[in-house]
Amino acid sequence: MAEPSETTPDALPPLNILALDDDADFRQYITALLEDKGHRVRAVASPKQFYDACEHALPDVALLDIKMGRHSGEEVLDEIRQRWSKLCVIVVTGFPSLDSMRQTFKQNVFDYLAKPFSTAELEHVLAQAVEAFGLGARPLDKLRGELGRQIRINRTERGWTLRELSEHSGISVSQLSSIERGAHLPSVESLVAIAEALDAKPSAWFQAAGF
Repeated sequence: MAEPSETTPDALPPLNILALDDDADFRQYITALLEDKGHRVRAVASPKQFYDACEHALPDVALLDIKMGRHSGEEVLDEIRQRWSKLCVIVVTGFPSLDSMRQTFKQNVFDYLAKPFSTAELEHVLAQAVEAFGLGARPLDKLRGELGRQIRINRTERGWTLRELSEHSGISVSQLSSIERGAHLPSVESLVAIAEALDAKPSAWFQAAGF
């Protein structure tokens, strides 16, 4: 399960949530519950509707029923990971088992809720997701955080220290440290210099941040 979060349910920002479930009663229930908490909710009945909804507007969180009769939640999850690899997915199921939990976590599911779950359980998991994914943050906050993360990943993959990146990019160690922490948004000139030093494409970093 996810680690404890510092974000409390009462402090949750409004989230864009997409639920896929073949149970009409559950779709109605989850929509009313989450909309009452100030979230934007879309609830769909089929994988095609789910994919179309993601294409129209990618949600912050996907609630995925793993057992849907003729539809396979595992296949939907596999498709999600191919098309939207960073999407936060929370599996919900009325038929929990250790085997299904292990399988879904292998596919980078954030958490797993067994039906019937309480409002408090759902809000707790959403609070953990907000903390882990930076959900509900302003676009520039997300951009700062993701650029810093991407630069740090590329630097560590090369085995470079901050000083070595500084030597190759001409950007000071203190400025690089601030950028990697997400505290500072680099200028275009600095970003290009860092990307060239790491032999990376800034466009890929922007895409990872959702831009």
